[in-house]
Amino acid sequence: MESAHGSPVLTDPVPISKSRLGIHSSLLTFSQLDQPMSPTTSKYTRSGSRKSTASLDDVRFNGWLDAMKASSPPRKKLLKGSCIQVASIDNEIEDNISWMQLNYPSALDCFDKIIEHAKNKKIAMFLDYDGTLSPIVDDPDCAFMSEAMRATVRSVAKYFPTAIISGRSRDKVYDLVKLTELYYAGSHGMDIIGPDSDSLSKVHPDYVKSTDNQGKEITLFQPAREFLSMIDQVFKTLVEITKDIKGAKVENHKFCVSVHYRNVEENNWKTIGQRVHDVVKDCPRLRLTHGRKVLEIRPVIDWNKGKAVEFLLESLGLTDRDNVLSIYIGDDKTDEDAFKVLRDSKRGFGILVSSIRKESNAFYSLHDPKEVMKFLQLLVNWKRQQGRKQLI
Repeated sequence: MESAHGSPVLTDPVPISKSRLGIHSSLLTFSQLDQPMSPTTSKYTRSGSRKSTASLDDVRFNGWLDAMKASSPPRKKLLKGSCIQVASIDNEIEDNISWMQLNYPSALDCFDKIIEHAKNKKIAMFLDYDGTLSPIVDDPDCAFMSEAMRATVRSVAKYFPTAIISGRSRDKVYDLVKLTELYYAGSHGMDIIGPDSDSLSKVHPDYVKSTDNQGKEITLFQPAREFLSMIDQVFKTLVEITKDIKGAKVENHKFCVSVHYRNVEENNWKTIGQRVHDVVKDCPRLRLTHGRKVLEIRPVIDWNKGKAVEFLLESLGLTDRDNVLSIYIGDDKTDEDAFKVLRDSKRGFGILVSSIRKESNAFYSLHDPKEVMKFLQLLVNWKRQQGRKQLI
């Protein structure tokens, strides 16, 4: 069965001029586009020592260090032969599962209830990538989805309009997923490939019409395009000033920058946090957010994964319809904006992927990518059965 949802173009069309981004200019209080930072003039020497006299306690005063620790629960290390520690960890896992089940019931256990809501409705699927379709790994470049998961997502896209909304760059997440049946939104929704829609011009004048590799019309929307130069300069600076910190990894996601400290010794977290702080504090048009052992620098614009969901629903012509049920599955703090949009609109629900306690705007939960795949397979099987019934 061929997908009816089109294939994404993999390259950008003609660049958008600054004037086309006027709708967002009121959100930006200061411009540094003409004052790029140079990695060769950073505050750090080759050894990483600071030339300035500011204290490393800056990261404590503004709460960054606490946030880094809170968003990065330590791994459990078992002592060989320690039955007491094993029992303690088992009890903690059971407590976490019980708490999650009470507050965010399993989407697998509640599948029949979910399907009851989906009857006579069109389902729109939105998926995060890392921690949802692939496991969280030490090296983000090795976060590969399994072939079984790829086949499952392909099947989902055959029956439902499906988009992946990731913090990664759009090109990178496509390289990992390798499915043309989907729509892609990278950089936390700041780089979207979606279907073409004439109605978008009334709500989002800052988008570009283009064609995909098969000649179908699609939409490219990049609300933070004027930040490209700034983000690139910040990326180069962060690479330079963190290269002496063992385990640090900096990624350029086109419209945002990620600084991973998953493989950094905890006694160096304050150092890496301070250095990121020094860069961001000099860029009032950028802001910092926290993920799972990652610091992310993004443009200060009113845009997030929730806005991306709304944009994609609009481009699919599903915004003003009562017979649409949207499902968003994600594991990260940045997915909460999408969960909230669906909860507040009462036209869908979020599914949180987590095996530990998390406060969330989601309705349901799944423990890990394996359960995500099982849920998606149940959804596909249900849709196939519905199709068979209609043929009888």
